[in-house]
Amino acid sequence: MPQRDISLVIPVYNEQDSIKPLIAELGEVLNGLDKSYEIIFVDDGSRDRSFALLKEAAAHDPRIRAIRFRKNAGQTAAFDAGFRTAQGDIVVTMDADLQNDPRDIPRLLEKIERFDVVCGWRHKRRDPWIKIVSSQIANAVRNTLSQEEIADTGCSLKAFRRESLHDMKLFNGMHRFLPTLAKMEGFTVTQVKVNHRPRRFGRTKYNIRNRMVRAFADLLAVRWMKKRHLTYEIKETIR
Repeated sequence: MPQRDISLVIPVYNEQDSIKPLIAELGEVLNGLDKSYEIIFVDDGSRDRSFALLKEAAAHDPRIRAIRFRKNAGQTAAFDAGFRTAQGDIVVTMDADLQNDPRDIPRLLEKIERFDVVCGWRHKRRDPWIKIVSSQIANAVRNTLSQEEIADTGCSLKAFRRESLHDMKLFNGMHRFLPTLAKMEGFTVTQVKVNHRPRRFGRTKYNIRNRMVRAFADLLAVRWMKKRHLTYEIKETIR
């Protein structure tokens, strides 16, 4: 597989209506960048026609790749599978539901020239109020306990230098903490405001239970990891 400038990693779960318009939007943006790219869709056990549409798209465009899970494994697993197969020097992540705007990708790439990780910040959310409020509470608690300042940890639109992902070991739910895990390994992190669009098709995969309860348990695990993380520096070695 040839090396690419950019790899997009996009988890997919029952998003059949979003796939064609998303691919069209991505093509418009990426073809204008004068960079080589690949788009890796990871079908997380969809029960609709999502994978059939991805297979069809890949047959017409060699830059589109698709991975299919045997059964639903979760967003972190989908990202991990995509990271492991990505060939790009820069890895960009986003959702498949059209709420992330592909036109923001160049803004992430501009920032990645000076940082290792760039996080999208949906400063004007286009979600139901209950989802917005629960997200604000979750972000506040998460930042307080993890000693972070990321305004929107739940935004999937992010860019990573490939080396920042090399040694990252992920567990279920850890996709919310990718910037923190990168910082623990000494990589630099910043954030940039991005557009957020209303959901056009289907319905959200998240509810209060899996956004708050599970995320809090994951947060405690990350907090423990940060406190136990090895931070020594070797001053001198004698052979």
